[in-house]
Amino acid sequence: MSDTKITIQETTNDTIIKYNSNTILINGGSYEFNNIDEAKNSPLAQQLFYLPFVKKVFVTANFIAIQRFDIVQWIDVQEEVKEQIEAYLNAGNVVVNEQKTSKKEAVEVYAEVTPNPAVMKFGTNKALTQTDVEFKNIDEANTSSPLAQAIFNFPFVKEVFISDNYISITKYDMVEWNEVYGEVRSFIREYLAEGKIIIKELPKQEAVTSDNAIEVVPEVALEGISAQIVDILDEYIKPAVAGDGGNIAFRSFDEKNKVVSVVLQGACSGCPSSTATLKNGIENLLKEMLPNQINEVVAING
Repeated sequence: MSDTKITIQETTNDTIIKYNSNTILINGGSYEFNNIDEAKNSPLAQQLFYLPFVKKVFVTANFIAIQRFDIVQWIDVQEEVKEQIEAYLNAGNVVVNEQKTSKKEAVEVYAEVTPNPAVMKFGTNKALTQTDVEFKNIDEANTSSPLAQAIFNFPFVKEVFISDNYISITKYDMVEWNEVYGEVRSFIREYLAEGKIIIKELPKQEAVTSDNAIEVVPEVALEGISAQIVDILDEYIKPAVAGDGGNIAFRSFDEKNKVVSVVLQGACSGCPSSTATLKNGIENLLKEMLPNQINEVVAING
């Protein structure tokens, strides 16, 4: 039996609720089922459709989203559904019977420069992950991502960041990107085309403390100002910085001093323009959208 924990997350659509998992459910991509017949390759989705209020089921690598019919409200049934999903997963049952085929998948990979000269962004037409993951070395990747681990076999790779449909790679100064990006792009394309595992386990969330030590940050349900900050970052900031191969992740909010702490990831980490983005972009936006609630935004790793 596995030790899967499910947490409930509301969405902007009151008919849809997300059940987040602390373990990987499928190997990248996503599946959407509109009825029990469409769900024939997903035993879990089929089981959920036996609940009379389930309208649609959406399965990703680390969450299951369910849309309900109007015959019930989620507040009345969400806990029972959570318990059902948790019990199903902890019994070791299959979420989706992902089709195995010898035919390679048609995958496109393109390389883009970023504002950080040490980082190259490799975008793809394949969904990679629903949760951003970052690895500082091959040991971190070893327990979590076979793809990142394989990328670290290139001797010039310093860090790997995987998000939505792209991978940002930070290099050491021993080479220039124009000398190696073609080889890396071909490797990633071949890896994804063969359907190999992208992420097998979500890494524990970590944060850098003031003395540069690493501490594990437990997952907690956010509420109040913290939840509003995360919503703003997701809607306005993440799409903008993702275009440049980076991410700015929320870590904490000091209510007393009104200070927001974030972590710079991917191309944002070590980028010469990250300070300007942090102060002129994110800090000003949060102050404008949350008046009198924010004094400062700081990066705990920058």
